[in-house]
Amino acid sequence: MHRKYLQWESSGIPAFRGSLPRPLRWCACALRAVSGARACWCHCLSCCWVSARAMAASKPVEPQAGGALPRWQVALLFGAPVALGLGAAYLWYRRRAGEKRAGERKTPEGSASPVQGPRAAAQSEHEDTSPLDRAQAAKNKGNKYFKAGKYEQAIQCYTEAINMCPREQKSDLSTFYQNRAAAYEQQAKWTEVVQDCSQAVEMNPRYVKALFRRAKALERLDNKKECLEDVTAVCILEAFQNQQSMLLADKVLKQLGKEKAKDKYKNREPLMPSPQFIKSYFSSFTDDIISQPLQKGEKKDEDKDKEGEAAEVTGSSGYLKAKQYMEEENYDKIISECTKEVESRGRYTAEALLLRATFYLLIGNATAAQPDLDKVINMQDANVKLRANALIKRGSMYMQQQQPHLSTQDFNMAAEIDSRNADVYHHRGQLKILLDQVEEAVADFDECILLRPDSALAQAQKCFALYRQAYTGNNPSQVQTAMDGFEDVIRRFPRCAEGYALYAQALTDQQQFGKADEMYDKCIELEPDNATTYVHKGLLQLQWKQDLDMGLDLISKAIEIDNKCDFAYETMGTIEVQRYAPQCVTGPLLRVPLFNSLSSFFMYK
Repeated sequence: MHRKYLQWESSGIPAFRGSLPRPLRWCACALRAVSGARACWCHCLSCCWVSARAMAASKPVEPQAGGALPRWQVALLFGAPVALGLGAAYLWYRRRAGEKRAGERKTPEGSASPVQGPRAAAQSEHEDTSPLDRAQAAKNKGNKYFKAGKYEQAIQCYTEAINMCPREQKSDLSTFYQNRAAAYEQQAKWTEVVQDCSQAVEMNPRYVKALFRRAKALERLDNKKECLEDVTAVCILEAFQNQQSMLLADKVLKQLGKEKAKDKYKNREPLMPSPQFIKSYFSSFTDDIISQPLQKGEKKDEDKDKEGEAAEVTGSSGYLKAKQYMEEENYDKIISECTKEVESRGRYTAEALLLRATFYLLIGNATAAQPDLDKVINMQDANVKLRANALIKRGSMYMQQQQPHLSTQDFNMAAEIDSRNADVYHHRGQLKILLDQVEEAVADFDECILLRPDSALAQAQKCFALYRQAYTGNNPSQVQTAMDGFEDVIRRFPRCAEGYALYAQALTDQQQFGKADEMYDKCIELEPDNATTYVHKGLLQLQWKQDLDMGLDLISKAIEIDNKCDFAYETMGTIEVQRYAPQCVTGPLLRVPLFNSLSSFFMYK
């Protein structure tokens, strides 16, 4: 067993014991519609963050005498003291020395002593000085070198401090190791950073600076699982109040989520998503020829069989039959009919290739989709809107495959060949959000709105992008501006469910739970068959009221509405892990910040 886990256990903080893989099993949402619809990237992150925070609660915490620890008592975890174990005399000494505990984490601890010449340094190491005092003097000298950017000399001084310091002075030793790790960090010696931080944490298991520095080094060494363990510990110790550590957790969770998604979808059996998902996917396109209803002349004007039955399609065109099946929501037959059109080299070959590729993407078969998309893109005589749509979908597929450079190329090419296509800017804006290029995302949403002023979805997503930028930048005034923007969107577009949904997640993040609940109710009123809304409302009950039964009832309702809703199953699985973990403290499970998920309603529909 890794020694750091023993230290966590002895300190009273829940030990992780490598528990990451189990909760992450429920983060199998991955990117069902690889084509960049409001599909699954965001939810994967949200689910991962729930799982990561669930890890922090995965080991029982001993209750105090007088009663058992309530299962959902969030306050206990967030009230854990960060500085237990430091002696009163040492605290007095550190305050007298003017040591600053707050501030940038990249600096070493302890204030640097004034510049001294060789003689003064020699006096500081007089025989009458204690070993601890000599060690402190060496540390202070090292701090001086650190601030001057002389990291090698700083390392030598910190090493002297470590060698001179009595072994029983664990608090001081942990500081010296952490300071040396800070110097190694400046030299990009990540292995040495991990080693020294581990020494510091071994002596002081609640040492936030050392834990966070080790997390950053582990990320550099591509050890994401241990990085996530450390940064989750930091978030717990800081009561989820420090943006710097939460952003690192967000970044690592994105990476782990994508890796898990990629592994899952390698061997996934093709499965057609629910009709609600498919309709929501196509609703994200406004210039998509293949999603438009059959035009006059494409079907017989005479008879419809019986009341409620669709019209028969003229001729033997496989593509037109596929379009008819789309209107009937008979999606399982579409790929085969498109194949007939392609093999017969019919009039609608380009359209059939694009429609077949789209449904391959929807069932998660990107390997089969790409050749069809490539053909459409290379058809110089094909309708430009078909080619642009194929580029959008291939670009989204590349992003799902973690090839952002190729994805960006496809979106830019789509903008070149069809500069008046609002879909290009709408979906490229979503890509920019995922790449943390928020300003560029806002510019794309603005262009989409300019081309289609009635695009409520683009308006809502622009507000979301502005909110995320303000939230991660810790700018309260801009946060309020973004919240006001949401109010304006729902006032101007009262029938846009996504506007209410995105606003509800922002409100939840701002802990305005009652109003968020009202927004979710409005979503359900507008789209009663949208299962994801029920899941989000269920999570809100957990965070707001710690009402496990109500939360599970709402998630069960989501599954009842859509038995193919991955989001509901994954969330249910994660909660069940917590439900049957005895005396677990589940506070971290309940808070799912908006900036981590990018909103499930944004892409997972």
